[in-house]
Amino acid sequence: MEGDSVKLLGFWGSPAVLRVKWALAVKGIECQYVEEDLSNKSDMLLKYNPVHKKVPVLVHQGKPLAESLLILEYIDETWKQNPLLPHSPYERAQARFWSKFVDDKCMPTVVAAFSKVGEEQQKAAEEARENLKRLEVGLEGKQFFGGDNIGFADIAIGWLPYWIEIAEEVVAINLIDAGSMPKLNSWFHAFIDIPIIKELLPPRHKLLHHTKAFLQA
Repeated sequence: MEGDSVKLLGFWGSPAVLRVKWALAVKGIECQYVEEDLSNKSDMLLKYNPVHKKVPVLVHQGKPLAESLLILEYIDETWKQNPLLPHSPYERAQARFWSKFVDDKCMPTVVAAFSKVGEEQQKAAEEARENLKRLEVGLEGKQFFGGDNIGFADIAIGWLPYWIEIAEEVVAINLIDAGSMPKLNSWFHAFIDIPIIKELLPPRHKLLHHTKAFLQA
């Protein structure tokens, strides 16, 4: 399966797209990247993802796949080198659990904490902190969610603290700190220091500007 048969439709500031970029990089798979204008979606995007009309979309040998966590699983099953999911069925289930926990629980409360105002904002911020603290359970006794090396859950979750740090600059609310969440804080810095991870992060100044516009919209 040649790398030139892989195409990724994405948007530079999308955490979901970043997940797929990271997974392909860890696997050593080259792809043709197509940047989408989400205010004027291309015919290609509408053709390949007619249901949700969202990025990311991975097109492999002409066949499109949507939804970032499903794409990660497809990548891991298609290219066997550098496995993302562990061999143990239990550990595989745990990786899926924490990845879904972030999407279902952490992300909505984090967005609410930065977009609400007044009492609603304070309530959302407290709920977000509680969810982030629960996330530390997945790191118990481990450097990464994947163990000694990064894996599926690290790639699925790794964008979150980066976006939170930037949003904290826009809105004066602190959600993650080394004192209350030492495991999560330590994991994030270890993860973000991996060269293949760091080099694919969106430019901080550009993301800061984008986040300001998003939160003030």
